[in-house]
Amino acid sequence: MSPVSPVSPGTTIRVGTRRSVLATTQAGHVADLIRERLGREVELVEVVTHGDRTQAAGTPLARTALAGTGVFVSELRDALLAGEVDVAVHSLKDLPTYPHPGVALVAVPPREDPRDVVVARDGLTLGELPPGAKVGTGAPRRVAQLHALGLGLDLVGLRGNVDTRIGKVRSGEYDAVVLARAGLARIGRLDEVTETLDPLQLLPAPGQGALGVECRADDELAEVLAVLEDPRSRAAVDAERALLATLEGGCAAPIGALAEVVEGEDGEELWLRAVALSPDGALAVRRSATGSPAEAAEVGVRLAKEMLAEGAADLEVRAATGRGQQDEGAASQGADELDEGK
Repeated sequence: MSPVSPVSPGTTIRVGTRRSVLATTQAGHVADLIRERLGREVELVEVVTHGDRTQAAGTPLARTALAGTGVFVSELRDALLAGEVDVAVHSLKDLPTYPHPGVALVAVPPREDPRDVVVARDGLTLGELPPGAKVGTGAPRRVAQLHALGLGLDLVGLRGNVDTRIGKVRSGEYDAVVLARAGLARIGRLDEVTETLDPLQLLPAPGQGALGVECRADDELAEVLAVLEDPRSRAAVDAERALLATLEGGCAAPIGALAEVVEGEDGEELWLRAVALSPDGALAVRRSATGSPAEAAEVGVRLAKEMLAEGAADLEVRAATGRGQQDEGAASQGADELDEGK
């Protein structure tokens, strides 16, 4: 896509970000794109969010009052609407699936690899860990799918930034941790990874690996920032988020989803895979769908309805203790790994 003409080139664009290393790195990436494609000066403005404060206090975010409403999102949006920043950058899986008045999701830049990864002692893979190995993850989505693999792992809760999590492996406290590959890639820590998990084993969170760029809906930037958009990434996450939003109406189970745009015989095609599970992984509804990237949201809605008809809603009884504890961006679904977009 060719660069658009600069708008008010003398005005610095203020990009709001959380203070974590990953968040500022992500915001810095978007800032670089703005400088490159719009020819504008950019300033990063750090905003402390409710999620950051509870993380510092060690409070499980799924138990906080804001769990499920975007605990790393609301203060950034408040700063945006108050005119303290012009742009907000989020890990897209942090964003609730419902719209926020006055705020527009104006761009989804090229997505990082959305898969989950293992960081384990002695360079081990997940399958090489012995039964009873202590594996850290706070995500019900990951826990359910790991249980479903039947490896006999001891899955334990985990919070904190990348250094904290990997440090628990290095210290011998945990045998392994499971993280999002995208976060490690963005901060240059892929050398820590001992295995990248196939989505057939572990479907990622809807929107995982993607960034969301928001601004005020009535701001001129809402139009010009579209130059940051990657159409394939947008179509994929639109399908995943539409599926999630539809399932939220009748399913409290852990949910994983992954969409990809591929070349087909008649042009580009969208492929979407999804799973809803009971928290222990014993029950699951897995389905897939295809369609046109131009109708990505419709593909997501259609697949979600098929999953509900197949019994995804019936998983709710077994998922009741996990209600409000899904992936970060899951609107009413709450927290997966509610730290640094992992």
